[in-house]
Amino acid sequence: MPRQAHDRDDTAAARTSPRDAARLAELFDAHAAPIWRYAVHLTGDRAGADDIVQETLLRAWRTPRILEQDPASTRSWMFTVARHLVIDDARSARRRREVGVADVPERATTDATDALFEALLVEEALAALSADHRAVVVCAYYRGLSVAEMAAELEIPEGTVKSRLHYGLRALRLALQERGVTR
Repeated sequence: MPRQAHDRDDTAAARTSPRDAARLAELFDAHAAPIWRYAVHLTGDRAGADDIVQETLLRAWRTPRILEQDPASTRSWMFTVARHLVIDDARSARRRREVGVADVPERATTDATDALFEALLVEEALAALSADHRAVVVCAYYRGLSVAEMAAELEIPEGTVKSRLHYGLRALRLALQERGVTR
């Protein structure tokens, strides 16, 4: 509890006289049940209504002019306070947050079927290429090698790598189109 609020409670407790305690008991006896019924009517929550009654009486206790009035004339003030507490609770961030649940909901998982199907299509299309074209396409797109690295590894000139890559991709596109791939 913040120190300021604690200090305020101490001063309120210090100023409570036996007369104020008796007055608060009168307020409780006269108004607690009707305020509780009113709060239950507004919220539909019996436990929450208990909290509303408690906070309403606490605010009455902290308001000296209420303790000085006749108990019969304070009912409208107390109903107004209770109504404002219900409204404040409904507008609070606590109400708008997600409600905790006992079981964690299932997480959505991506379906790997499409990726597997596409991998099979590409594998079949690559198998339809000549060995020279397939080697260049695999080195470029699966291994991420540069033109110079492919030329060194395959022991062919860089111009030949570029040419085979061009014609290999063209043949791969046709092989995929033959298998129904349109994108």
